[in-house]
Amino acid sequence: MRGIDADLLRRSGGRRVVILPTASAPDGAEVPERWATMGVEHFNALGAQAEAVMAVDRDGCEASTNVEAVRRADLVYFSGGKPDYLLETLRDTTLWKAVLGVLDRGGVLAGCSAGAMILGGWVPGRSSMPRLSFWQPAFGLVPGTVILPHFDEIPFLLTGLLRVLRPRGSRLIGIDAGTALIGRGTEWEVQGIGRVIGRPA
Repeated sequence: MRGIDADLLRRSGGRRVVILPTASAPDGAEVPERWATMGVEHFNALGAQAEAVMAVDRDGCEASTNVEAVRRADLVYFSGGKPDYLLETLRDTTLWKAVLGVLDRGGVLAGCSAGAMILGGWVPGRSSMPRLSFWQPAFGLVPGTVILPHFDEIPFLLTGLLRVLRPRGSRLIGIDAGTALIGRGTEWEVQGIGRVIGRPA
């Protein structure tokens, strides 16, 4: 992903990168640290000034030092992990508003795995009362979509089932490993070694 991430850095118009390993917090305390270290080393090697922001819970997403670090960023990168946890942790927080502020001034928001899934219209979640649906609303920056990273690594029967069960009127976007879908609005392009199935209209 070096070439892709170098292009994202160029598009951001700056060098300040923030790595947010929030989605990986349910996997154990050492996992966000590992994501943070990998992300900082990766982007620093591309010439960035990268830092990890360890906003791993809702309190962390309201901490002023974390919010300010995001506000100063040119590129914000969300790690993989649990998409439903990431949504619940970020939703309606000051930190998420700061992320949207980066986008509003021309910066870049990127994510892998769970970090990409939350940008669509829905993510798979756990059913609970009173919400019985398998799906829960996501942030909708790519509206009307269900984003499925690692698409080439998911068994065909499962992807077929998700196509059938996806929310009514939605578009399923499958992104292969080593591949990125980059854009905004109606302008999108594919970079990397794999395919993107069902890109946004």
